[in-house]
Amino acid sequence: METTTLATAALILLVLLLVLGGVAKIATAGTDAEPGGLTRLGPAMLVPERWRKPMLIFCACVEITLATGLLFTRNPLPRWGTIAFFSVATYVLWELRRRRPDVGCGCFGEASGSPVGLRSIGRAVALTAMAVAVALVPVSGAEVLSGLSLDLAIALAAGVVLLSLLSPELEEAIARVRYRAPCEQRPVPAARALSRLRSSSEWRSHTALLVSVEPEDTWRELCWRFFVYPGRTAAGAKAEVVFAVYLSGRRPAVRVAVVGADGNDGTLHESMGISAAR
Repeated sequence: METTTLATAALILLVLLLVLGGVAKIATAGTDAEPGGLTRLGPAMLVPERWRKPMLIFCACVEITLATGLLFTRNPLPRWGTIAFFSVATYVLWELRRRRPDVGCGCFGEASGSPVGLRSIGRAVALTAMAVAVALVPVSGAEVLSGLSLDLAIALAAGVVLLSLLSPELEEAIARVRYRAPCEQRPVPAARALSRLRSSSEWRSHTALLVSVEPEDTWRELCWRFFVYPGRTAAGAKAEVVFAVYLSGRRPAVRVAVVGADGNDGTLHESMGISAAR
């Protein structure tokens, strides 16, 4: 098998892993995680708390920039930069395993929350070796399109198998699919429940009663998320409009009650028409 074929396969795998890692980190940084949630991701421990999210985003941008440079240019800068990136990652993972064995590597954001092990370190070493191969045999995206062959497919399959064996995230994903936590224990961001609410027919039919479209209070009870809005009854009296959003299912129920100043509530309505994705 030619060295160009091996380098092309390594290029494809590097670009794929860099893009996946960058997108996952951006998604993690953008979630409504609880305060201190990023401390479960090892590299975040290396910087002060206020810099953890910006550092995660910066790292993601570096990964996506390197992937773009590898795919569309033959410039040596992104190639040697990729070697440096994965070399530093290998060292950081080794130090984390030695100093903080309780935190994850954060390689793919929240998906990499399990403690750093030899497999994660081995993956970083393998990616460093692939980066060296791509630097020594400079290939680009053009070779990916023009060099499609059985040898390339075999090399890619071998690389995928190797990286899969060195990726504990796959086992975690399979375990999550096989074991689904009860609705009461599943974390659901308030913003997601709010999005479900605002796509419901109950929201549209009661918007005219709201004084403000921003909730004045919200809380969760088991599988329900409640939102309280200041409003007025149809007669103009001051009231609170309380929405309850069920947190499970593709078409979750939405219920609403208008509570007057005297504490009496109106008829409880229910809608099953939400089609927002979970």
